[in-house]
Amino acid sequence: MDDLDKPIAYGRTAEIFAWGENQVLKLFHAWVGFEAVEYEYRIARAVQSCGLPVPQVGEIVEYKGRYGITCQRMEGISMTESLARAPWKILRYARRMAELHARVHAVTHPADIPPLHPKIARKILQATSLPARLRQKALSRLEKLPEGHGLCHGDFHPDNILLTPQGEVILDWMDAGTGNPLADLARTSIILKGSIESGQIRHPLLKRLAHLFHRAYLAQYFSLRPGGESEYALWLPIIAAARLSEHIPELEGWLLAQAEQGFSQPLPE
Repeated sequence: MDDLDKPIAYGRTAEIFAWGENQVLKLFHAWVGFEAVEYEYRIARAVQSCGLPVPQVGEIVEYKGRYGITCQRMEGISMTESLARAPWKILRYARRMAELHARVHAVTHPADIPPLHPKIARKILQATSLPARLRQKALSRLEKLPEGHGLCHGDFHPDNILLTPQGEVILDWMDAGTGNPLADLARTSIILKGSIESGQIRHPLLKRLAHLFHRAYLAQYFSLRPGGESEYALWLPIIAAARLSEHIPELEGWLLAQAEQGFSQPLPE
């Protein structure tokens, strides 16, 4: 095998290289073990079988002691990048993102996708900055909410939607699970609102546009899958508590406040 060219993209766990004429290689860093790579490969194959717009996965390869996954090369830019170039498309993209998310959630009982509830519980237990009383409230409420059987992406936001000449492609399914779509919707809300509250978006006008995007996304989602607004609100503090496990310093104060405020509201009878 010839030496690889310079990476075309970088991530926390892997580098992306051109691979042949129409593929890329996601080459994981040496500290990422084979089990983790094989798990991501199995998830990618399972999601591919659901008929969603995702890159076609190839095979697992080994290169100089590192493991990687080959997949179809997709030419395009992320929805985030496109919004930065054309902010007047904000409502169109927000609604389109909601349509894609609803399409994901319409897949029920997907084969070989692990359950979501235990993954959320593990994250809550791993959130070291979460006070014990809030941890107990989060786990207790999680136990009371319906588990569901829909396909959940686990990290659905504009950075993970690639705009290509052939249409949108949904990327990064590592955190996929089978569970309650409203939990997945709450995860996206916490990501979108957190990007504003963390100071990542500073300009007042851009903040207003980001809030508008979030509101339009939710409105379109609930127009397509109506009736879950109240339960969605119950998921928000649970997902905020779980996200504390990701140790994002600039978000910790806001996430704790979301959990505190959400758990102060009693569950409906």
